[in-house]
Amino acid sequence: MQAGIIVFPGINRERDIAMALEGSLGRRPRMIWHRETDLAGVDLVVIPGGFSYGDYLRCGAMAAQSPVMRAVSAHAARGGYVLGVCNGFQILTEAQMLPGALLRNAGLRFLSMDCHLRVERADTVFSGQYQRGQVFRAPMAHGDGNYFADADTLDRLEGEGLVAFRYVDASGAVSGAANLNGSARNIAGVLSANLRVLGLMPHPENLVDPLMGGVDGKPLFDSLAAIGVA
Repeated sequence: MQAGIIVFPGINRERDIAMALEGSLGRRPRMIWHRETDLAGVDLVVIPGGFSYGDYLRCGAMAAQSPVMRAVSAHAARGGYVLGVCNGFQILTEAQMLPGALLRNAGLRFLSMDCHLRVERADTVFSGQYQRGQVFRAPMAHGDGNYFADADTLDRLEGEGLVAFRYVDASGAVSGAANLNGSARNIAGVLSANLRVLGLMPHPENLVDPLMGGVDGKPLFDSLAAIGVA
């Protein structure tokens, strides 16, 4: 599988994502500047975290209008794989490739700490190396990670099994205390209807090596490696 990482002005997690991908896929991902529109040969598009365009207007709103996002949308429409992490998730919602929006954290403070996520389904290209119900640790670093959608959309996501990950405590229990940013129904990540686009707020790429303090995030990248080429 060949991965490509979209680089916007202000993005700052592209090297973290590149290291995680190379460690699992065994090949260096292609860096794609946001003005490029040729995604030929790319199977997986990754939009990393950071502060695209300084988070002016709304987080991800300006990046969603960048030329490359039309190509990413077309890639997804063809059944290509897309992963958006943190600011990447915000960009995917602003580009209407995933439902909902990311609002200011409930406490109106930037959160930089570990959280626990529960795997809501393990039969996707992003989660095949996890077990359903498994709890893993992931760093969070965001000021606008409060996932919001209207009740009908939330019911549809739940009913169609499109909630990928949920904020929980270390035992796997859903609680308000575990939901640090206030996301609706403790939702940390959502999938597209065809299960090939994933957006999530925490950073699994920052726990892929023992030197980072753990490897909780590595199964996500190993899952992508396991599926081969689309």
